[in-house]
Amino acid sequence: MDIVAVKDSELERYVTKIMLEIGVPAHLKGYHYLRDAIILSGKDMEVVSSVTKLLYPTIAKHFKTTDQKVERAIRNAIEVSWTRGNVETFEKIFGYSAASGRNRPTNSEYIARIADNIRLDYKTM
Repeated sequence: MDIVAVKDSELERYVTKIMLEIGVPAHLKGYHYLRDAIILSGKDMEVVSSVTKLLYPTIAKHFKTTDQKVERAIRNAIEVSWTRGNVETFEKIFGYSAASGRNRPTNSEYIARIADNIRLDYKTM
């Protein structure tokens, strides 16, 4: 099944499940921005290659905020999940984790890896 054919509510529920498994705290603003970024990227991987020109402005417009605030909130959410999140899930998705001594992934790498993982999951369904 192609991810574009999946209902938005079902996709949002699936992304939320993965984010909670990873350990992104739901009370952070970046949580909501990150979920939208992953969904948008899952539907069109081109947006990940231009996060500052396409992805952040799209999310900022949706939430009525600035690109800079979106980037910062996403970075913070990633940092929190990286330091406090589920090591096994990070190992499965990224191939490494904070426990292995690696630095956290960049915003675009984090978004792209999770979006790609979700796309692959839906292809096997």
